[in-house]
Amino acid sequence: MYGVKMASTSDRPYHHGDLRTALLGQARALLNRDGPEAISFRAIARSAGVSAAAPYNHFPSRRDLLAALAADGFTDLAARQEQAARDTPPGRARFVALGHAYLEFAVEQPQVYRLMFGIGAQNWHDVPLVATVKGASIRPLREAIATHFDDPARAEIAVISTWSTVHGLAMLLIDGTLDQAREGLTGTDLAGAAIRWFIEQSLSA
Repeated sequence: MYGVKMASTSDRPYHHGDLRTALLGQARALLNRDGPEAISFRAIARSAGVSAAAPYNHFPSRRDLLAALAADGFTDLAARQEQAARDTPPGRARFVALGHAYLEFAVEQPQVYRLMFGIGAQNWHDVPLVATVKGASIRPLREAIATHFDDPARAEIAVISTWSTVHGLAMLLIDGTLDQAREGLTGTDLAGAAIRWFIEQSLSA
């Protein structure tokens, strides 16, 4: 690494002040570069410069490591959603901003986004760590929608419909489908137009 010959993993000391964060950072880099299949305890230990056994002190299993990566992804997404909500006034502008912030995250970190929703791994519904931050990531949208619907049941349907639409657009952007949809417009252009159309239809219904 960095042109310096490293010692074998078995001889590397447990020297990080915050090893868990270092290991997650290396795992995230591997995930973004090569996908979830590339992540192993041996690989992240080698990248972090620690012994092969060190990751087991922080993650009992590979699934625990992937769950932590998914949780970190949802935490990042939640922060972006909260920022978008703070930066825009209530109404259509806020919905559009939330949609764009969501898509930007998915496009910037496609492998992380896929992992967050269980692609390449088991689903995370039975992992409290992931479920909690996943709920937090959609809270700004839920709060924005609550201001437009007095009926809680109708509001929840609106949340699910909106989330499903933006999630679908995110997946279409990630796999390049929207880039092939229409000449003269990028996938980002089409996704933005789809968000605006959906919001207009939903809020005027």
